[in-house]
Amino acid sequence: MRLTVLGCSGSVGGPGAACSGYLLSVPGEQPVLVDCGPGVFGELQRVADPSNVAVVLSHLHADHCLDLPAMLVWRRYAPEPARQRAPLYGPHGTALRIGYGSSEFPGQLDDITDTFDVHEWSDDQEITLGGMRIRAMNVNHPPDTFGLRITGPEGQVIAYSGDTAPCDELIDLAADADLFLCEASWTHAPSERPPDLHMSGIEAGEAATKANVRTLAITHVAPWSDSQEILAEARSTFSGPTELVSQGQVFDLT
Repeated sequence: MRLTVLGCSGSVGGPGAACSGYLLSVPGEQPVLVDCGPGVFGELQRVADPSNVAVVLSHLHADHCLDLPAMLVWRRYAPEPARQRAPLYGPHGTALRIGYGSSEFPGQLDDITDTFDVHEWSDDQEITLGGMRIRAMNVNHPPDTFGLRITGPEGQVIAYSGDTAPCDELIDLAADADLFLCEASWTHAPSERPPDLHMSGIEAGEAATKANVRTLAITHVAPWSDSQEILAEARSTFSGPTELVSQGQVFDLT
């Protein structure tokens, strides 16, 4: 199972840095795009045919979903349009959110069901997609947000926090994962951190320790945050391998 980081900038894009987007792939199976924030669709074209990917969304904040209208254009109007609808899993209201973002007329809705086969997550739901089992669990972030536990064909496990503040559900999601792709959007200074929104490096490390993960990969660092300080915080509370993810990085889990 391969994870390719298409974008990892938190909350907004940075110079040359796409927002959240990760491609999961298993040989011989349909690739699965996890989140599709601004800038991600262009990076996707480097590594996969956009007409042949399924999509899962953790939540409907702009930095995680609003490059999907570009995929609609590609799948409808490229010289070889997609022949089948792409599976699209997301929170309640996904078709409306993407449809309003795609419409060329203010206040009108683009019916995306010609292009996407839309399904809405329910809490603690598990699906099989792209040769992987994907389990969605509600985490602590507004609006309705799901972390994902992805299990590969050989039992490899990637846990993706989505956006979240600390919560028990995150520990369950990440339990004994081989790779914990975990957001840490800021440092631990109280004056910088609204409650119940994101995690600090310290909190990401604490979650990794409680979940007994093998490797912690810090993502979703905002351009205005100090990534090295966040990394140092995470390493202070988690003793295992810990790194900052970067755009274009590839993780192969065998």
